[in-house]
Amino acid sequence: MSTLTPHEGHVPAEDGEELTSSDDLPAPGAEGLLVPPGHGRTVHTPAHHVTFKVTGAHSRMASSFEVVVPPGFDVGAHVHTRSEELFYVLEGELDVLAFEPLVRTPDNWQRWQSASGNRVVRATPGTVIVVPPGCPHAFANPTDAPAKMFFQASPPPDHERYFEELLEIFASGGPPDRAAITELRARYDIEQLTPLRHGP
Repeated sequence: MSTLTPHEGHVPAEDGEELTSSDDLPAPGAEGLLVPPGHGRTVHTPAHHVTFKVTGAHSRMASSFEVVVPPGFDVGAHVHTRSEELFYVLEGELDVLAFEPLVRTPDNWQRWQSASGNRVVRATPGTVIVVPPGCPHAFANPTDAPAKMFFQASPPPDHERYFEELLEIFASGGPPDRAAITELRARYDIEQLTPLRHGP
């Protein structure tokens, strides 16, 4: 039979039981965050449905969202100077890009090509896209079914505030105020390179 030796950080008690040193214990009152399926505050706009999963109140690293992208929605190619983003496709299909094109044509990013030959990709479930600051990127749903993705934006809470203010613009009623949306996106470090479109 093998003999167990107390590992570093643990102190054997006199009665043979093992005591845990204070260095191994979590900080008093420390708790993580668990968000069950279907939970989180959801923002509904004609553009997309966004569920806040993790906000800046719980993470210093990133805001995390579940996003439903309706058929025909095109976020338009855009770029951030500060933000880093991650997209993970959960359901459906999306056209995506994350590269600097040879030419930033202002009309159709789906035809862009990078100096290394990269082109727009049809992303299916399981696809991950990481976008560093300064990298043009876009996504669109060209299908007739909704798509769903997990989305992280760093640093928080900029994207949280952006989604909240976008909801206020759509809540005013009537057609979307495109000038207000353009101003909002610029204010939250979103340089729009091609048009944002809300439908087919």
